[in-house]
Amino acid sequence: METTSLVSLPNFTCCSSLPPVLCRQNINCRGLFSLPAKRQQCNNISVSRKSLDFRPKASLRRNLEAVGVPTSVPVRVAHELLQAGHRYLDVRTPEEFSAGHASGAINIPYMYRVGSGMSKNPKFLEQVSSQFGRYDEIIVGCQSGKRSMMAATELLAAGFTTITDIAGGFAAWKQNGLPTEP
Repeated sequence: METTSLVSLPNFTCCSSLPPVLCRQNINCRGLFSLPAKRQQCNNISVSRKSLDFRPKASLRRNLEAVGVPTSVPVRVAHELLQAGHRYLDVRTPEEFSAGHASGAINIPYMYRVGSGMSKNPKFLEQVSSQFGRYDEIIVGCQSGKRSMMAATELLAAGFTTITDIAGGFAAWKQNGLPTEP
């Protein structure tokens, strides 16, 4: 089945019966939905970021990222992305990372062990920003997939543009026999 972006259809016109956020002038050059920071007029219909409650169902990766939902891929796809030049961000604790990690991974913990629980790393975004650029292609992994999804969501919200979560995490990576370092 072929998927088509709604706004790329030839008969799509600005401010038809769709919300103004879907108007052609509100779509940026990468095809992502551009949410206005201030009030914006479009044929006498106004919309602001605060009042916007419409979230389009997106079938394309870039549209999902536009609404803050990271793409999640199986470990074999993540490995192919790594071979194609993406960088691997391992968000596990330093202890988990030192016990074994994917080849070439960079460790920046999303959470630390504190007593019997976990506590979020307050400098996570700062540390990621010192190692990665906003436009770097980053795959994010943890042990099983939960922390990496939270980290990937936070990175997208912070303005990183090409974030991919690894479904199943390092456990699935090892189970599939993908390359690791001690």
